[in-house]
Amino acid sequence: MTIGFDDFLKVDIRVATIIRAEPFPEARKPAIRLWLDLGDLGERKSSAQLTRHYRPEELAGRQVLCVANFPPRQIGPVMSEVLVLGVPDAEGEVVLIAPDTQVPNGGRMY
Repeated sequence: MTIGFDDFLKVDIRVATIIRAEPFPEARKPAIRLWLDLGDLGERKSSAQLTRHYRPEELAGRQVLCVANFPPRQIGPVMSEVLVLGVPDAEGEVVLIAPDTQVPNGGRMY
């Protein structure tokens, strides 16, 4: 299926810096709770199944890409406000997508 460029522009993908990360033992699958700084868009929360390649204490200060315009979604006791983006490794485990150099938080992908 193909989409038009206007459809692509509806997905608001932004860069954020992880400011805090904690284990999320209440999740059905192993996950980490994240607090992200999206610059002018403010701080947002999320959770992600990142435990295979990342430990919470390693994530603070790391920049990631996330979808900022999905409606909030309740995931157990956490209200997820953004979708942090990743791609699968050879075993299907999440590897984060990030800029390869530091950029301003909240910058929109294009």
